[in-house]
Amino acid sequence: METYVNRDLEPGLVELAEAHGVATWYENWRRQPTNVSRAAVTGTLRLLGVDASTPDAVTAALASVRAAHDPGRLPGTVVLRESATRELPSPGVITFEDGSTRQVESLDAGLPLGWHTLACAGQEITLVVVPDALPEAPRAWGWMLQLYAVHSADSWGMGDFGDLRTLAAWSGESGAGLTLLNPLHAPAPVHPVPSSPYSPSSRRFWNPLYLRISDVPGYSERSAEIDALRPPLGDLIDYDEVWRAKRAALELLFPLAGYAGTEDQDLRGYATYCAIAEVHGANWRGWPAELRHPATDAVAALATELHDRVAFHCWLQELCATQLAAANSAAADAGMPVGIVHDLAVGIDPGGADGWMLQDVLASGVHAGAPPDAFNQLGQDWGLAAWRPDQLVATGYRAYRDMLRGILRHAGGLRVDHVAGLWRLWWVLPGAGATDGTYVTYDPEAMAGILALEAHRAGAVVIGEDLGTVLPIVTRGLQRRNMLGSAVMWFARDPDAWADGFVPLADWQPNALASISTHDLPTAAGFLTEEHIRVRAELEQLAGPVSEAEEEARRDRKQLIALLRADGYLTAADPSVDEIIAAMHEALAATPCRLVVASPYDVLAELRQPNLPGTVAQYPNWRIPLPVTLEEFRADPRVEKIMKTLNTH
Repeated sequence: METYVNRDLEPGLVELAEAHGVATWYENWRRQPTNVSRAAVTGTLRLLGVDASTPDAVTAALASVRAAHDPGRLPGTVVLRESATRELPSPGVITFEDGSTRQVESLDAGLPLGWHTLACAGQEITLVVVPDALPEAPRAWGWMLQLYAVHSADSWGMGDFGDLRTLAAWSGESGAGLTLLNPLHAPAPVHPVPSSPYSPSSRRFWNPLYLRISDVPGYSERSAEIDALRPPLGDLIDYDEVWRAKRAALELLFPLAGYAGTEDQDLRGYATYCAIAEVHGANWRGWPAELRHPATDAVAALATELHDRVAFHCWLQELCATQLAAANSAAADAGMPVGIVHDLAVGIDPGGADGWMLQDVLASGVHAGAPPDAFNQLGQDWGLAAWRPDQLVATGYRAYRDMLRGILRHAGGLRVDHVAGLWRLWWVLPGAGATDGTYVTYDPEAMAGILALEAHRAGAVVIGEDLGTVLPIVTRGLQRRNMLGSAVMWFARDPDAWADGFVPLADWQPNALASISTHDLPTAAGFLTEEHIRVRAELEQLAGPVSEAEEEARRDRKQLIALLRADGYLTAADPSVDEIIAAMHEALAATPCRLVVASPYDVLAELRQPNLPGTVAQYPNWRIPLPVTLEEFRADPRVEKIMKTLNTH
């Protein structure tokens, strides 16, 4: 397959595209080579600042590429593993993070980890020394939690940081070693509040909807007035109602805070976006032209005019940091070896805060997505912004580093959604459909290496979501760095013999986080009762006849029960749903995987899955609360039974 060439394109264009990491063909879901169109290749190159519109332009661009590859010049950033070496074009001087310097003839193994500067051959570049691998993750179990779905006597219409603190302390004392959360990234601070946690306005800041109002300083002075604002818990979570109530309460408390402001320029920039969004809307691309870049005089003037709102949004982020720190401390005090694990969404809303603040390192107008496959024959456009790999290199990966640092400051671990995006990402070009996109390659030594460095410094584990069709280089790259992959019971099959059933539990990859399901898949009870078939049929989401889907579901259920019987986890002749679910957790705990997580949706036999891919308004994605309160959850005998099972393996 390595020798395949897209014959629809002239050799010079193929060479130019490859030099810039733009794929001219890819292997589709049937493992067949598929050509990328000329329009997609030249359009992607154009967004990378390369003119390939004519043969003469291609020739000129290739000449520039060859000149740039002059062995006498270094790229804008060099990322070096701690055990690796690299020759230099001439002697240079390294300025280390601590301010010390060293003259070097080459980059030798054993340089201190960190972010340094290298002056060499008339250049000054960023030098990042990253660990070869992270320490081995401990063996532990925990909860895989949609935090918004939790509700307790003290929360307002959805789960919050106070609930997280309570759950972390209780579960840690009960033997759990981690709590894996949905993304807690910040949405735009205006209505309507998006339901999906995977399309945030910013991945560098936190969602203030998760603030516990009664933990905010000053609450006791105005508790009666503030409690009157509290929204009820409905059958579905109403994020707009929650934000309306919490914002009103926080605005009452803000004058009592005596907030003195911040010197953190990134935080001030984010808060400036929030303040302007309250006036001009969430999408900065629709703002007046003079406000569409954060460095303009008009933005500075408006930030001064909106000083109180800028300060308010800075204060909200500092409250989030304080309450998250308290939750992390509760996990540590309870003896959790990992603690709270956050989820990093694959991208951001291009019209949001990060899209505005980081537009110089994002590909203008590009959406991340996926090529066509058996279930999505028109491909997928996720509507998320994508990094420009060349600009990451030129700017020393600072935006990427700062994003990771912000999350890891309050984490014992990080799950990376669509981790294959650290290697390559499917770009959907402006105005084009997802079918006419292409893959753009990133430098995994840099992307995964910097992730390893920042996780190492935070003492955090890293989990890559590597489900589905993933290149072997991704899996090998995770394993080499001691980053965990993902193992899901529904996918524990031979991809070349899917209908033959599940693979033995002992064959699961040890360096992985194991779960029964994910937020995008049926719950255990939903699968066992065929609820997922009923709902998808009702919403016309099935790819084929209902009878065919039902037949497949019954085959899968029969195969799962056979697996559980074969390993002795299920003995009843006609087991109930609760008995099968209990056996599934016992089997999960017996896998060699280092981390195992259980979902409250599964343990409580909830039929509805949190998210139904392919739907928007047809299904209440990300709005389904747990069927019991947090207090009831802690006292539920099914929960106690599952915890006992997980603690004894």
